[in-house]
Amino acid sequence: MNIHEYQAKALLRSFGMPVPDGRVATSAEDAASAARELAAPLTVVKAQIHAGGRGAGHFAGAADDRGGVRLARSAEEAGAAAHAMLERTLVTKQTGPQGRIVRKVYIESGCDIARELYLSLLVDRTNGRIAVVASSEGGMEIEDVAAAHPERILKASIDPALGLCDYQSRDLAVKLGLKGRSIRAFQKVVRAAYDAFCGLDAAIVEINPLIVTGAGDLLALDAKMSFDDSALYRHPHLAELRDEDEEDPREREAARHGLAYVGLDGSIGCMVNGAGLAMATMDIIKMEGESPANFLDVGGGATTERVAAAFRILMSDPKVRGILVNIFGGIMRCDVIAEAIIAASRHTGLNVPLVVRLAGTNVERGRALLAESGLTIIPADDLGDAARKIVAAVRNAGAA
Repeated sequence: MNIHEYQAKALLRSFGMPVPDGRVATSAEDAASAARELAAPLTVVKAQIHAGGRGAGHFAGAADDRGGVRLARSAEEAGAAAHAMLERTLVTKQTGPQGRIVRKVYIESGCDIARELYLSLLVDRTNGRIAVVASSEGGMEIEDVAAAHPERILKASIDPALGLCDYQSRDLAVKLGLKGRSIRAFQKVVRAAYDAFCGLDAAIVEINPLIVTGAGDLLALDAKMSFDDSALYRHPHLAELRDEDEEDPREREAARHGLAYVGLDGSIGCMVNGAGLAMATMDIIKMEGESPANFLDVGGGATTERVAAAFRILMSDPKVRGILVNIFGGIMRCDVIAEAIIAASRHTGLNVPLVVRLAGTNVERGRALLAESGLTIIPADDLGDAARKIVAAVRNAGAA
């Protein structure tokens, strides 16, 4: 689960992270009022969407090319900046061409910026430990820095038995070129980020940029946090921060039915049981020359209702020109899955090619049910056969 910048800053502040003073607003009037309350000579108006690159983005159909981060030197300018952003579609490198509608802005006091750093905490999958990643190149896409200047990416791996040690953050501070009070300030920032990461079951805590002021203090000028969905039951206050307007409605519907779904850009919808089998299915579709439209894992105990929901989600994607169902009946039975596929196909008025590959428990009965259904369902013997058939069917339908 992702949250907005203003929400991440409020959480981090509760763990001792230094952040600039700010207010959230949903109208130009609220933004102007917030700027007056801050009473700063310079305020920053930031669009709140679940995507990075806001400052370098642009608003669809706007006459100017200014992005979603703007400076204001008066309450009136802050209100005007908010008016130009709210209910408009902001397009960034991370949103894709469809962009995201801005429904909130964050009004924040301006800062005296001497340096910009990068800091994040995440799980390093290579060793199963939390990693602290830092760089002197703050304010930039960290992927670009890693590609152009890998030597500027610093990392400390945290032993789970010891936790974050003071020497680790101090060593990073020195390597970043910090001195005096800035070293101590950096240690405080890393400690706050680490405590928040562990205490809230976060998947990532990213501060970019982490600024050094002229006086040597550090402030989190931007903040991004995402959380492990599986641990949200332990943090009901975090679940309340979910902004459903920022989520793909298909993913939201899938979660409601206990389905693991991620939308992609291809043309072949996939419904599979098991994450590994789903990944293999996506790979082999790609090998046959087409692209998957989604990752969709119905799980090991899929019911008729769950399969029907999966079909509805697949059919709601206008890019889907064919569907491949790849089920291994281990826990679930192939005849039950076949009945669910038949019911869902009839209920949704399926109008694209459908290829079904079944294997496992009661597979012969499952195949017989599909053959006797009277529906145009293309059977497949194995995964390679299924991929070839759905690709051919999609291309033939397109040619027709």
